[in-house]
Amino acid sequence: MAVINRIAGFADEMTGWRRHLHQHPELGFECYETAAFVAAKLAEFGITEVHTGIAKTGIVAIIEGRGEGPVVGLRADMDALPILEDTGADYASVVPGVMHACGHDGHTTMLLGAAKYLAETRNFAGKVALIFQPAEENGGGGGVMVDEGIMDRFGIDEVYAIHNAPDFAEGEFYTTPGPIMAAVDTFHINIKGVGGHGAMPHETRDPVVAAVGIVQAIQTISSRNHYAMDDLVISVTQIHTGSAENIIPESAYINGTVRTFDPEVQAMVMRRMREIVEGMGPVYGVEATLEYEVWYPATVNDPDKTTFAVDVARDVVGAERVIGDSGREMGAEDFSYMLNARPGAYLFLGAGDGVGLHQPGFNFNDAIAPVGASFFARIAEMALPVEG
Repeated sequence: MAVINRIAGFADEMTGWRRHLHQHPELGFECYETAAFVAAKLAEFGITEVHTGIAKTGIVAIIEGRGEGPVVGLRADMDALPILEDTGADYASVVPGVMHACGHDGHTTMLLGAAKYLAETRNFAGKVALIFQPAEENGGGGGVMVDEGIMDRFGIDEVYAIHNAPDFAEGEFYTTPGPIMAAVDTFHINIKGVGGHGAMPHETRDPVVAAVGIVQAIQTISSRNHYAMDDLVISVTQIHTGSAENIIPESAYINGTVRTFDPEVQAMVMRRMREIVEGMGPVYGVEATLEYEVWYPATVNDPDKTTFAVDVARDVVGAERVIGDSGREMGAEDFSYMLNARPGAYLFLGAGDGVGLHQPGFNFNDAIAPVGASFFARIAEMALPVEG
């Protein structure tokens, strides 16, 4: 089988939805217009059970099939990023400094396409729960939806999601059983010294020198405190201090990200970072404090559900266009909370050559929307077959 003919038949309509969403991006939990658009489309498709206001602007809609059966959850994220768009598209964002730079407009469109088809055909036994989630980029909307009880409230038994992947062959899927994306943490280090004239450093307690020393020491966590075969990334991404060439500042700020898969490695990083920050303060005669924030857990695919999802993807695009053991990567995803609550799988869908994610020139490839919609639809039909 290939892309479902009925879905291919309304591909132009899907492109229209996606470009409308692209023009009207929203951040975090504030996806009010997006949620209203989604709810209106679901009503237009004849879906009558639509639950709004979950995790502030999230939606769960239920499509009932033919007879009794389990409940399969299909999830799409809706939020955008605080980036000034530079695509030159005639449907570019009309919201200054906000754009869909990660393709969530496309993900929402793919799930809407599957919803339209499934509401028409209902060729499955059981129920499909359509999960439209806010705040994937920042805020952990997936975790909030789980905390608000969507899995139990709607009886969801298994759950699936896909993400577009620029620079991977258009229309090809890849995934892996077990861990596929890393846990993500954030650290903030504040340094308080004594400022003064740049010509008289002996009268100061220089936070700049302390910041440099702390950053260098942090790098030894990866190189000297953990086994090289255990995946770990520690990246210092911000250092803010100073105002002029002849002024030693009073304070400095360091910020960065930590990516891990193993909770023991994560705990080691937290311990060593605290030891370094607390120890280096006295070394440089400054006050240094660490705030360590544990964010999204690792995204872990259920092996059996991943095997099933790979079979579905092969049904849609062909066996030769699906990689089922691609290995893991260091990005992060709050779909991890849903996979912690229920078995399921997370897959990537190749978008072809183009600008990468989280960049001002990124634009979702509309050609893959029918592929993603067909995958979602076939997940439902193959997981919930109608007998007879």
